[in-house]
Parts: sequence; C-alpha cells; structure tokens
Amino acid sequence: MADQDHGIMSDQSQNQEEEQLELTLRPQRLADYIGQAKIKHELNVYIQAAQAREEALDHVLLYGPPGLGKTTLAMVIAHEMAVNIKTTSGPAIEKPGDLVALLNELKPGDVLFIDEIHRLPKVVEEMLYSAMEDYYIDIVVGEGPTAHPVHFPLPPFTLIGATTRAGMLSAPLRDRFGIVEHMNYYNQEELTQIIFRSAKIFNTKIEDEGAHELALRSRGTPRIANRLLKRVRDFAQVAGKPSIDSATVKRALDLLQVDNRGLDEIDRKMLLTMIKFYNGGPVGLKTIAANIGEETNTIEEMYEPYLLQIGFISRTPRGRLVTPAAYQHLGIEYSTGK
Repeated sequence: MADQDHGIMSDQSQNQEEEQLELTLRPQRLADYIGQAKIKHELNVYIQAAQAREEALDHVLLYGPPGLGKTTLAMVIAHEMAVNIKTTSGPAIEKPGDLVALLNELKPGDVLFIDEIHRLPKVVEEMLYSAMEDYYIDIVVGEGPTAHPVHFPLPPFTLIGATTRAGMLSAPLRDRFGIVEHMNYYNQEELTQIIFRSAKIFNTKIEDEGAHELALRSRGTPRIANRLLKRVRDFAQVAGKPSIDSATVKRALDLLQVDNRGLDEIDRKMLLTMIKFYNGGPVGLKTIAANIGEETNTIEEMYEPYLLQIGFISRTPRGRLVTPAAYQHLGIEYSTGK
C-alpha cells in the first residue's frame, strides 16, 4: 500500500513538474517574447502611452491560427502593465451571470482574457458592449413582478480577445476593440530561437543542426515546435544520446510521420484525397471533411491555414485546389491540362 501511495505521489509530482515547465516556457516580458516583431513594437508604444496617462490599456483583439502565442501575449501584456489577468474562454461563459461574476472580480486596469471569443453566446456578447465602451452593465435582479434593472458600474479594464476565426466576430464586437493585431506564422530563425530557449528550460542539449531541422518541421508554430521537442527529447534519451542532433530529429519525426515541411498524416491524407478522387479540385470543404473523417472546423482552423501559407492549396469560389507545389512535394506528376 505504501508503495502504491508512493507511486501516486510520484505521478502527482511529475504532473506538477510538467505544468511548471509549461508555465516556464511562457516569456514574461515583450523583450523576451520571440517573433511577432511588428505587434511587439506597436504594443510597446500603446502600453507605454497608457501607463504615462495612468489609464487602462485599450481593448485588444488577437487573431490568427492556433498555437502562435495569443494566450502568452495576453499574459505578457498584463505583466507589462503590472496588473492582474483573469483568463477564460468563450464557451465557458454560458450566460450573462457568468460574465458578471468575472467582471466583478476585476480591479482598475486589470485584464480579462477571453480565448475563442468568437464562440461567446449572443446574449453575453451584447452585455459586453456597454462594459467595453462605458464600463458598466445593466442586470435584472429578481423575477416576475419584483424584477428590476440594476446599473452596475465597472472599473476601467482591458478586454483581450483571442480568436482563430476573426471573420466569425460580429461587427459591433469587432469595432469595440481599439487594438487589432494579426498573429503571423513564425519563420525558421524565430522557431530555432524558441527551440533553443525551450531546450534550455527542459535541461536538454540540442545541436544547431538538430534545432534547425526541428524548426523546419514545426509548421511555423511555437506550440508545435515545443511539442515536437518533447517527443524528440524522449527518443534521444532512450537512444542514450547526450544531445539532440539532426539525425535523431529526422529519425524521430519520420516515425511520427511529420515530414520535412511539417506535414503530418492528416495533411497528406487531405491532399492525396483531393488529388486521387477529385483530380486536385476544386472541391468543397465539407466534401473533404467527409472523405477524411475530420470536422470542417478542425480542417479550417488547424490544417488549412498552414497549407495555404506554404502554397500547397488555394481557395477559389468553387472550392479548394491542390497546387503544383504540393504535387511536387508529394512526388506526384502534375498535369498541366488540369
């Protein structure tokens, strides 16, 4: 029994260490945040100006593909402003009372971060309008004949919204954000810096060539780079390697079916399905999803943006098309008569 308890405690300790590592991977200041140079420069100006006026920072909307550091950037903004941050997500705020509870905890200047803000219920979104613009909300107290409105003032605060689908935000909500920033994919040099930083935090040695190879296969996304680094670290450890070299990265990621452009099994399945059954397209998103057994949202948010970015597919009014570059990468002859 004692051994069993010891095992449970060891597992809990290991989980806590992993969680601590995840937190450590997040930079605390803009100066330590790698990549997104344009956004960092602009935010630095806005933050300094707000602090000089002793005001809350204007509301911020961050949008772009998943894994690019929107949550991390929100935490960095709060740290730079020297205020507290309350984090939640659109689906977690089911009713107006949930929003009231969150807003009630804020102090002057604090940050409320809402991930997946495009998934807020309409009734909650409408309550946000007055909260963002004039720092108040009107709530109804009581039921039936005793019901009456209550004007609830709020301290000046900063709402930071993050979304992978900015097009799904309503115009009234989008227009209330004073700062709107598009998060871009990271280049190989930036990802290499992130990998070196993460490897140091993991107390793992990685050679230059290994870091470059890992960056090449990380889809321009820090979250993926860190996830793959963990897996490659496992392979290196089991193989008894003192450091992660290029050969170890290639061997590990080949086994994980991640190729030298970062394409995984789903990416290839998607492209090959379009080529094999629809002559490369054009083909609709729902048709692709049905063929490969994935949700349309998953394809649209997780796979399609990167394939568009590297020029392997293109969007047309009639559907998605596989480009000659994708044919070449897959080793399939492209017919010019298409």
